[in-house]
Amino acid sequence: MRPKRHAVLVDPAAIPKAEHLIAATVGQDRPVPADEPMQPAGPPDERRTGTQVQVVGIGQNHLGPETKEIPVGHRLDRTPRAHRGERGGLHTAVRGLQLPRSRGSVAMPDLENATFGHCRILHSVGMRPVSRVPSTIKYGGSRPVKRLRVGVVYGGRSSEHEVSLASAAAVFAHLDRERYEPVAVKIGQDGRWTLAERPPTIASAADTILQPRLDQARTNRSTREVHVVAHPSDETLLTIERVEPGQAGAGHTGDAIVNGLGLDVMFPIVHGPYGEDGTLQGLLELANIPYVGAGVLAAAVGMDKAVMKELFAARGLPVVKHQVILRQTWRADRSASIDRLEQQLRFPMFVKPANLGSSVGISRVAEPCGLADALDLAAQFDRKIVVEEAVTPCREIECGVLGNDAPEASVPGEIVTSREFYDYEAKYLDDRSVTTIPASLDPDQTDTIRRMAVAAFQAIDGAGMARVDFLLGRDDGRLFLNEINTHPGFTTISMFAKMWSASGVAYGEMLDRLIALAIERHTDKQETRTSVTRDPTGTGTSDR
Repeated sequence: MRPKRHAVLVDPAAIPKAEHLIAATVGQDRPVPADEPMQPAGPPDERRTGTQVQVVGIGQNHLGPETKEIPVGHRLDRTPRAHRGERGGLHTAVRGLQLPRSRGSVAMPDLENATFGHCRILHSVGMRPVSRVPSTIKYGGSRPVKRLRVGVVYGGRSSEHEVSLASAAAVFAHLDRERYEPVAVKIGQDGRWTLAERPPTIASAADTILQPRLDQARTNRSTREVHVVAHPSDETLLTIERVEPGQAGAGHTGDAIVNGLGLDVMFPIVHGPYGEDGTLQGLLELANIPYVGAGVLAAAVGMDKAVMKELFAARGLPVVKHQVILRQTWRADRSASIDRLEQQLRFPMFVKPANLGSSVGISRVAEPCGLADALDLAAQFDRKIVVEEAVTPCREIECGVLGNDAPEASVPGEIVTSREFYDYEAKYLDDRSVTTIPASLDPDQTDTIRRMAVAAFQAIDGAGMARVDFLLGRDDGRLFLNEINTHPGFTTISMFAKMWSASGVAYGEMLDRLIALAIERHTDKQETRTSVTRDPTGTGTSDR
């Protein structure tokens, strides 16, 4: 079923009592009775203003969305409290926000005869249809409609830089300009952040990898450096434009023009180390801004194949036999390392850098004579090497996951690679590989894969999105959880996007949902106390 957007509209004039509001949740067949009071907040969460607004949450599964009640003040704001997150209030992305018409419908079944002067619209993405938009609702008044300003961060220092450019091009092409104002923030391969002169436009990974030089030469000339403000601030970024000697307005050598730039949400599309490994996420946490995708822990674990497998095994999820070797151990005693692997694992084996994606640095080793070269290659890309016993023959099955605390899984898909395994060339340069979506599986296999995908997502405390990869034995039907990717590609042949499209969520709608999930998660974080010495209840006692 095609997802649709739904909204709650709140008339600012109705301030005195929250029970005067009539709210309908996504998929609900009747409105909440007007005389049914909302659940009051507990003492630690009391606000100094009385208005409560029910915010329709994001639909997380096919059984219907959850509804999240956030007790807040008028205009979705509250009196700052030092123990409530870093800012003591909701982020600007959900504070006093008006959004323009979305692709889907905005519906309030009980407002057929209502007229609003100043309406406030809180979007959510659900999995069920609701009735049509009341024709009498007006978008008017003195406040202009505001778009969310989304900082799309792409590029990065890793070997997956070009893949990131292709993913970002697809994101820019599909972000709804009526709802979002995208800002292109490029991280060069030298790690330097700049405001790009223009966003990337080549959405094919193959074209981006094979012909990157001309486009790079144009965009890398930007003199507008970007620095994230690593503390809560209305100015998320500081832009620094260097003034060259002789340029108009230039004074001394080294002069610069510094400006602040506020963002509502960050959308990281940075693959590999220094992007999807928790480092970038940590910076955005310091800035206290909503961001799309996994948090620090899930991103770091989702990058480290060795730690990931330990968590999966602890959850009782099936993983292949494997060994971990440190680069220094390998270099110190190559012979002992090979003996250990041959004693513990059977050929064929896969040798992988622990912290890298897109199959970079991975080798399939069928005979002992190839093991040393494979370890040398993997050691070039990481200090930690994972060696796995291959499942052969096998089918490669993937499944997408969307959500936060109540995630849902897409239909599974299958990759039939044109090469020995689904390596970097097969993923991005060779168009002979075939994808089948949905995968040809019996109902029990499909159900098991979807449940395991959600379990893997929850095992690493995932958020936003992930792609979960499986190995299915052709002969014995044994299923193994291979790995989870918390920042799957958004390229033209991305399995993640295709699987969700087959599940009824189109590409642009998927972006809407990811941004909404980012705001939902950030809003929930603001409810976390950060002080034990302040009095949260106003009773005069201390938490000490």
